[in-house]
Amino acid sequence: MSLISFIQEAGEKLFNHPKAAPAAGTPDVAALNDTAGQAIEKYIAAQGLKADGLDVKYDGASQTVTVSGVAPDQATKEKIVLCCGNVAAVAKVNDMLTVADGGGQESTYREVKSGDTLSKIAKEAYGDANAYMKIFEANKPMLSNPDKIYPGQKLRIPPK
Repeated sequence: MSLISFIQEAGEKLFNHPKAAPAAGTPDVAALNDTAGQAIEKYIAAQGLKADGLDVKYDGASQTVTVSGVAPDQATKEKIVLCCGNVAAVAKVNDMLTVADGGGQESTYREVKSGDTLSKIAKEAYGDANAYMKIFEANKPMLSNPDKIYPGQKLRIPPK
């Protein structure tokens, strides 16, 4: 359980933040936060990721997602956290997920920088540029192609 930082301008654009209050009055902040949390939950489900009792809450004021539930394994837990964080307008993820199988060795996270490729990241992480497929596989289904990464995105880097 931890708080993980993300770049709030990068990521999937699942919901819009109002630029100004509508003329008819003040927007219902609780409803907007609920809608954003539901959008992130749908995105997680669309990636084929499941956790028992999955609960996703979004707080627009702090741009923080709190995610809880019981993931079947460590890899699924980490992928759910990445789904929550790699969303535009999310700066932090409060990871309250637990792991049903007791967990495994945790991956590290790495932010993609301009000019990065999975091969370059694999060379840094493992000393072997050809190990890029290990990183690609570890980030599926969020990554559909090893060449489609973008600056600001966070990736799972599984242990050697």
